[in-house]
Amino acid sequence: MKRLLFICCALWLAFGSASAQKVKTGIGVLKKQNFKILEGLRVGLVTNPTGVDNDLRSDVDILHAAKNVKLVALFGPEHGVRGNVHAGDAVANDSDPATGLPVYSLYGKYRTPSDEMLKNIDVLVYDIQDIGCRSFTYISTLANIMKAAARNHIKVVVLDRPNPLGGKKVEGCITEDDCISFVSQFKVPYIYGLTPGELARLLNDEGLLGEKCDLEVVKMKGWKRSMTYGDTGLKWVLSSPHIPEASSAPFYTVSGIVGELDSINIGVGYTIPFQTFAAPWIKATELADRMNALRLPGYTFRPIYYSPFYSKYKGRQLQGVQVHFTNYRKARLCDVQFYILQELYKLYPNHDILKQAGQRAGMFDKVCGSKKIRELFLRRHRWKDVKAYWDKDADKFKKLSRQYYLYK
Repeated sequence: MKRLLFICCALWLAFGSASAQKVKTGIGVLKKQNFKILEGLRVGLVTNPTGVDNDLRSDVDILHAAKNVKLVALFGPEHGVRGNVHAGDAVANDSDPATGLPVYSLYGKYRTPSDEMLKNIDVLVYDIQDIGCRSFTYISTLANIMKAAARNHIKVVVLDRPNPLGGKKVEGCITEDDCISFVSQFKVPYIYGLTPGELARLLNDEGLLGEKCDLEVVKMKGWKRSMTYGDTGLKWVLSSPHIPEASSAPFYTVSGIVGELDSINIGVGYTIPFQTFAAPWIKATELADRMNALRLPGYTFRPIYYSPFYSKYKGRQLQGVQVHFTNYRKARLCDVQFYILQELYKLYPNHDILKQAGQRAGMFDKVCGSKKIRELFLRRHRWKDVKAYWDKDADKFKKLSRQYYLYK
């Protein structure tokens, strides 16, 4: 009997329990409502592998099987509907092997649905797990379907999901006109502190997309702004190949901007994407000592030595630091990579990776949302010279965005 009890406890600890899930996402709420808002409508679904219910069943299968829903087409963002396309590679038009439905690419020749794609559709349903960062392309896809829907007088339904960074962190300047791109498509901070549904409401009502669309958000149940993804009890489905765990999402904002310079390995190609800063010319203990001496709230930096399996410096022995959170709620996310740039320049002035960025400087600027960040930093290589500019829009945006909150 004791052995049986031990096995049951072990299984519960290993696999969790349904009761541990504190949040029901938009697709779960829609199911509970028996898909009433989609009844009698021809539905186009914009999704990828993250579009699942609390039992990890795909939205594609759920809506295809629903008797009162007519699912007629699928739309694939970056990485595709089934997640089988590498980052940056074009997604092709295809048909879904499981349902036979046509799949239209929104990351190839077209990034906005064409009128032809939408001619037999009454409503576009969007369900993709975002990571709360402006440069992650799914929110650009969301904006593009809203524009196309407004043009074609089609309704948009956003099935809401948690922001894995929580709903309280806002960092970075808003995108400036000369840096508008698919990785910074609209004027919001780099970290914007909203769920996909809340962001859609703000973009729509603030006129950031031009003509307004007919928008409805299916709210989650149980989510609070103070929650990390771990607090939700939900299982994570990788939102891209290099965001394999919910814990990867905040690290993307810690290192992703500097990662665009392509001079440092940030853990992409190794087992801990976005958690490191390493190169052949760095001495691990030197950099770790410098970073820990800054006493950045919420962080500690550990020396690390590794050889990437692919990507930057594939197969070469690297040294650097691994970033660890000691108190996530106290941590400013974006600042770390700029302090890394500062300390690297002090230690290794011959490796001025920002000045030597070449063509990658343009992508760095686009992800930052401003050329001023690079220009100000290069004057003296000190983050304190830049920080005020980086922070200048955050408080104003927080005040604006509060009116679009759906959750406390």
